Amino acid sequence: MEYPLEFKQLLERYPALESCGDEIAGAGELLRKTVEQGGKILVCGNGGSAADADHITGELLKSFCKKRPIDPLLAEKLRALDKEQGARLAAALQGGIPAINLTGHTALTTAFGNDVDPLFAYAQQTLVYGSAGDVFWGITTSGNAKNVCHAALTAKAKGMGVLGLTGSRGGLLRTLCDICVTVPAEETYMVQELHLPVYHALCLYLEECFW
Repeated sequence: MEYPLEFKQLLERYPALESCGDEIAGAGELLRKTVEQGGKILVCGNGGSAADADHITGELLKSFCKKRPIDPLLAEKLRALDKEQGARLAAALQGGIPAINLTGHTALTTAFGNDVDPLFAYAQQTLVYGSAGDVFWGITTSGNAKNVCHAALTAKAKGMGVLGLTGSRGGLLRTLCDICVTVPAEETYMVQELHLPVYHALCLYLEECFW
């Protein structure tokens, strides 16, 4: 299989990831098609994987390695509305990919956890935010994080794509995914060390596709 440049370079830097090269390329295509068709990406995880979810959305919502100028028509409207501040906004704002980090909504997750069940908080957000054609991206080193799997199941019921990022076993999440990237490690910190270059490559690929 001929991989895009971003994935070729990833595998050159991290040869251990060759075992999941097809999965990474498949994840890239799933995400690309979602964005191309106007969909959004919902991301979540726990602990270090929650930090990864935040990291991913940060790379998608703004410029990563390339300039992402906003639509010229929008820039012109901003300048027309306010000569000074509109011009500053038109120059400073950057194009982005719609992505929501489900781990960041403290009031919602604590309220839902207290009133209903903390393991269903990501599923609740997936229910409300998600639509058919979107992608749910769950990160769990074991593949068995219950709250992530509940959200993945909810995403499937809504007609969303499901992408997993796990350790080598894949766990329950793997059975719910359209694509599951199972990096070749099992110890939590080792899995997380391989997750970062994978999602960086995916973010680079999306940026190259749309800018």
